[in-house]
Amino acid sequence: MLFGKTMGKLFTICEWIMRFAYVNLLWFLFSIAGLIVLGIFPATVALFTIVRKWILKETDFPIWRTFLTVYRKEFKNSNKLGMLLIFSGAFILFDVFFIRMIEGTVQFVLIVPLLIITAIYLMITLYIFPIYVHYEFKLMDYVKNALFLSIFHFHITLLMLISLLAILFLLVYQPGFIPFFSMVSVAWILMFCGMYSFNRIGIKQNKISKV
Repeated sequence: MLFGKTMGKLFTICEWIMRFAYVNLLWFLFSIAGLIVLGIFPATVALFTIVRKWILKETDFPIWRTFLTVYRKEFKNSNKLGMLLIFSGAFILFDVFFIRMIEGTVQFVLIVPLLIITAIYLMITLYIFPIYVHYEFKLMDYVKNALFLSIFHFHITLLMLISLLAILFLLVYQPGFIPFFSMVSVAWILMFCGMYSFNRIGIKQNKISKV
C-alpha cells in the first residue's frame, strides 16, 4: 500500500515536470514563430494563462490548443502592451547612458529620479502579466493596477524579486534547465504571488462591501 502511494506521488511529480517542460518549450517555439519581437509577448500571455489555470487547480485542458488559441487571440493586444514595456525600458536605458556622460552634481541630481523610475518600471513589470491574464482592463489600466498592487503589497513584490533572482542564479549555474524550466518557473512565481495579491484585494473589498 505504501509502495503504491509512493509510486503515485512519483508519477504525479514526473507528470508535472513534463508539463512544465512542455509549456516552456512551447513558449520558445511560439516566440521564435513570431520572430521574437512579435512573438514573445503573445507567447508569454499564453504561458501565464496556462500557469494561472494550473494554480486554480484546472488541469484537464489541452495545453497545445489552449496555448495556440490564446496566442492568436492576444497577438495584437499583447504586442501593444509589449511595445509599451519595450519603449519605456528603452527610454530608461537611454537615460542611463546619457547620465553616464555627465559628471559632477548634475549627475547625482539626475540619477536619483532615474533610480525611482527604474524601480517603478520593474515593479510594474512583475505584476503586469498576472494582471493581464486575470482581469480585463484597458491598456493603461493594466499599468496603473500593476503599480498599485506592487506598492500596496510591497512585501509580495520583494518576494517576487528575490524568487526571480534565485531562479536566475540557478539558470546561470545550470544553463541546461533554460530550455525546459526557465520561463515557466518565472511565470509560476509571478502568477502565484499575483493570485495571492488578487485574493487579498478581493477579501478586503468584500469586507468593505459588507460594512
